[in-house]
Amino acid sequence: MKDYELFQAALSLGNEWFVVQSDFNQTEKRLDIYLDFERGSQFECPVCHELCGAYDTKELVWQHLNFFQYKTYLHAWVPWVSCKKHGVKQIQVPWARERSGFTLLFEAMIMALVDEMPVKAIADMVGIEDTRLWRIIEYYVNKALEQSDLSQVRRVGVDETSSRKGHKYVSLFVDLDTNKVIFVTKGKDSLTLQAFKEHLVTYGGVPDAITDFSCDLSPAFINGIETLFPKAQITFDKFHVMKLLNQAVDETRRREQIEEKDLTKTRYIWLKNPENLTKKQKEKLQSLSSLQLKTGRAYRMKLVFQHIFKPGPVSFNREEALKKWYAWAVRSRIEPMVEFARTLKRHWNGIVRWFTSHITNAILEGLNSLVQAAKARARGFRSLDYFKLIIYRVAGKLGYLPI
Repeated sequence: MKDYELFQAALSLGNEWFVVQSDFNQTEKRLDIYLDFERGSQFECPVCHELCGAYDTKELVWQHLNFFQYKTYLHAWVPWVSCKKHGVKQIQVPWARERSGFTLLFEAMIMALVDEMPVKAIADMVGIEDTRLWRIIEYYVNKALEQSDLSQVRRVGVDETSSRKGHKYVSLFVDLDTNKVIFVTKGKDSLTLQAFKEHLVTYGGVPDAITDFSCDLSPAFINGIETLFPKAQITFDKFHVMKLLNQAVDETRRREQIEEKDLTKTRYIWLKNPENLTKKQKEKLQSLSSLQLKTGRAYRMKLVFQHIFKPGPVSFNREEALKKWYAWAVRSRIEPMVEFARTLKRHWNGIVRWFTSHITNAILEGLNSLVQAAKARARGFRSLDYFKLIIYRVAGKLGYLPI
């Protein structure tokens, strides 16, 4: 088999195109493959798909997958056709998309690598400016987003994630029933809810059909949801609530250790659950339990609070138990725990809503880990738009691929 016959078969060019020449330059580590078509061939008008004769041609070049370690380029004189309905149009070749300097197979490789590698590293590997690769990523991410159907979205989780140092944030909106990111926007204020509502409507969603939101206790998120999605009920994410409670326990320890030196270097004992303590930590906790410390009381209050919110069926009324816990906390005279109880009271409806909805932002925390890992691999992003593209790519479950 001659080299051009091999390339002809490998490229799957179809009946219209064939390989006429190949040039291999070992010094430049480059392979150039030249394509042509039979004179008198007819091609589809890219608008109406009617067969038309070639009007003129223009040489175009596309970078293809490497041939072993050698860069490979396809060359073709691409015809223009004269359509009776739409005038002179350049045809669409089967191996590349319009106005792209890369073949579809090359772009498919790039999109597969993006899931595992930083874009800059991919650019260095293939010897291309990373801005050109970002244009490939932007095209296919946007193409996938154009196919979004948000008509069935009913329960939404929203949370922010940092995009770079200096308190720069983007907000992520997740469909809690499909566990995928459906919208990303800059900021973490109430304007993000307005942007989400517009995005939702654009892709077939109905704002009044949203039944539930899960979010943290951010006043901006709360105000945006209540104003723009009045029929949705808010469930405050129980993991954010537990984070506030842990902070209250730790603040109790920090204040008390000024006089109780035995509390020094015990921070992680009070933040962990008993079953997660090491043997040494369990022994330390046992020795401290006899001292009647405020920190010990705060820790026991935390464990009871966790029991109220434990997953699965329970044999008690959760809301009644929480009311008793609240009364216990406000009478404790432990200032950080009293302050947490006041926060609980101010956000009561959204916190007890979990007893019915059972939704949390746990999936968002997991997706956030993916996003931050991607950001760490890339050592940050020069552009917020690039960061949004990566979030959609790694957490949006996008199905659109070049091939």
